[in-house]
Amino acid sequence: MVEKIFKDEATEEKGERARLASLIGGMAIADLVKTTLGPKGMDKILQSTGRGREVTVTNDGATILKSLHIDNPAAKILVDISKVQDDEVGDGTTSVVVLAGELLREAEKLLASKIHPMTIIAGFRMAAECARNALLQKVVDNKENEEKFKSDLMKIAMTTLSSKILSQDKEYFAKLAVDAVMRLKGSTNLESIQIIKKPGGSLKDSFLDEGFILDKKIGVGQPKRIENAKILVANTAMDTDKVKIYGARVRVDSMSRVAEIEAAEKGKMKEKVDKIIAHGINCFVNRQLIYNFPEELFANAGILAIEHADFDGIERLALVTGGEIASTFDNPESVKLGHCKLIEEIMIGEDKLIHFSGVEMGQACTIVLRGASRHVLDEAERSLHDALCVLSQTVNDSRVLLGGGWPEMVMAKDVDELARITPGKKSHAIEAFSRALIAIPTIIADNAGLDSAELVAQLRAEHHKEGCTAGIDVISGSIGDMVERGISEAFKVKQAVLLSATEAAEMIIRVDEIITCAPRKREDRM
Repeated sequence: MVEKIFKDEATEEKGERARLASLIGGMAIADLVKTTLGPKGMDKILQSTGRGREVTVTNDGATILKSLHIDNPAAKILVDISKVQDDEVGDGTTSVVVLAGELLREAEKLLASKIHPMTIIAGFRMAAECARNALLQKVVDNKENEEKFKSDLMKIAMTTLSSKILSQDKEYFAKLAVDAVMRLKGSTNLESIQIIKKPGGSLKDSFLDEGFILDKKIGVGQPKRIENAKILVANTAMDTDKVKIYGARVRVDSMSRVAEIEAAEKGKMKEKVDKIIAHGINCFVNRQLIYNFPEELFANAGILAIEHADFDGIERLALVTGGEIASTFDNPESVKLGHCKLIEEIMIGEDKLIHFSGVEMGQACTIVLRGASRHVLDEAERSLHDALCVLSQTVNDSRVLLGGGWPEMVMAKDVDELARITPGKKSHAIEAFSRALIAIPTIIADNAGLDSAELVAQLRAEHHKEGCTAGIDVISGSIGDMVERGISEAFKVKQAVLLSATEAAEMIIRVDEIITCAPRKREDRM
């Protein structure tokens, strides 16, 4: 009898059981998000147990998985790949988890028929390579032709949005997203596209505004409109003109002494304001509070002072106007000021906001989302963010594929052919890979309440013809021509889905032992 090497409560699972535990965990996670796939996918309500009982309504795979507390280690791997997919390309977060889950489901069957995990992995590797090459042969690249490329972007945006809350007005929002991304001129930095959410109105009332909108009010008695603005963006305390000394004791022998201290504080404040005015600016934006006295001084000098511009806003404002955030004002020549043509106050719904137009950075713009409630707006923002990410990636890598299950069928067909010519047990794994790929169109059809077996079989037959462009048209519930329907996807997203899912599945299949550490004991502190 070997002495136990683990602590009392540590558990270990070996061999079959461990593998089963991890495969099942992975499949369970995939089943959880698979109903959100496709244009007719459903949403999930996530309710947190924290204070405020936050409720999120979403069908964005990464958001759903991020909010779950998961115990199963394999499930955590899948949550991670969806996060990476979200950071890397922004869309396809559900697809990547579903594909990985299907690969695990196939692997489980193969393991049951006594095929070694390494053989399965080798097969999957070959299949993934083959699938990627199949896609590469079919990509369309319209980078040279501006008109066509723009219509490609529109199609991709509409396809991305069709599975989200914005699907009702997808043309409208696709246009917004394409306009915003075209402004970026090929940079993938989405920082300069700002999204402001204002409840009220319907989603259709959302609009794109060039320039920058700061969700703040203009101070009392300040000019409401400034042309050719020179902006100083600062992060500094402007609230010291009153005595507020906490924890320090000052002994004075009369009230007049208190007044002297106050006057000194005021003098310090005035000096600071004069230093700021000396920069020759006509707009001062501060991250912190500005008290009445400095505000009054600014107003007298005809300078627009904006206080409490939150960090996100102020970072962006500095970026967009080409300034830098300053915190000391002793040498004006070293401070970079921001510039814009016009600052004015605008009304959106009930709220006043400050609009900076004609900013240095031409690509900056603001999308103002309107909608019925906070939840709708949050979900709309997530959907729009997905679309923006995919578009900005596509502008860089302009290769485009058709959508609607078409790429999966193309890959599956080539992978099947590879399985036929591969000798040995690997061919089973390769075949399994092709089945996992076909699961994606199957699930899209299932979610739309269609007869998936029938449709996928038809689709498969179609794909044996040369140059086939058929995919599942969920709206009419039949096989449709994806070119006519204008359903396109970005190659980059598909490739990321394929490679991440294969790698994650491979990692989980490699597991043959799970060791859970003993929980730490709480010492009794009696």
